[in-house]
Amino acid sequence: MNVLIIKNNPDTPPALVGDHLIAAGATLTTVQPHTGDALPASTAEFDGAVILGGPQHAGDDRTYPAFLPMLDLLREFHAQEKPLLGLCLGSQLLARSFGEKVRRHHTFEVGYPEIEITDAGKDDPLLAGLAPRQRILQWHEDTFDMPQGAVHLMQGDACRNQAFRYGRTTYGFQCHFEVSEELAQTWFRNWGHTIVRRYEEPQGQAVLQQARDGIARHAAGAAEFCRVVTQRWAELLRQGRDRRRGEAA
Repeated sequence: MNVLIIKNNPDTPPALVGDHLIAAGATLTTVQPHTGDALPASTAEFDGAVILGGPQHAGDDRTYPAFLPMLDLLREFHAQEKPLLGLCLGSQLLARSFGEKVRRHHTFEVGYPEIEITDAGKDDPLLAGLAPRQRILQWHEDTFDMPQGAVHLMQGDACRNQAFRYGRTTYGFQCHFEVSEELAQTWFRNWGHTIVRRYEEPQGQAVLQQARDGIARHAAGAAEFCRVVTQRWAELLRQGRDRRRGEAA
């Protein structure tokens, strides 16, 4: 299985998702389109794609001209039912790919707030049987409207649209379930000052400390969520690859 990894920021790797995909037998090809890498001309070499997070605003085509060809490529993956997995910014780009708006949210969401699997999510192939309430790392200031006809999979109090499925094989998750405990520590150490800047002292330091405290309590559970969801998504990759091979035979 060949998986395209679209890396929107050097500090946002596939992390645990990448580890689980490799363990499932996938080969990963990573491109960084905002630092000069060319996006593939087509989906032909790939069985699916993961779109990672970053600090960009998903509608900022002027600063990030790679977004427009990226959206075309994502639509091509979707049309061919080659699985897509968008995380944080990646989920926003998927929503935008199918005609919806990404906008500044009224809440800057960071840390491990509780999010809930919806009734529809409890029947979804990726989420079935998981604990209905999860705490997974959030770090975003934007939110999205779900594509028309999408299935709402997860919701939160501060940010309602946390996850969706569009069609059979396209998934967007606002949360960062790919992030390991070590990577979360690194993010808060290197970029915690950006959280503090959003608030007047001492609130900013308190918000940052609360987010850091959540790592020890919740990172292990988030990692287990990642393991299950990524392994199930990898099975979608495998099924699609085998189906195409059978059709070509």
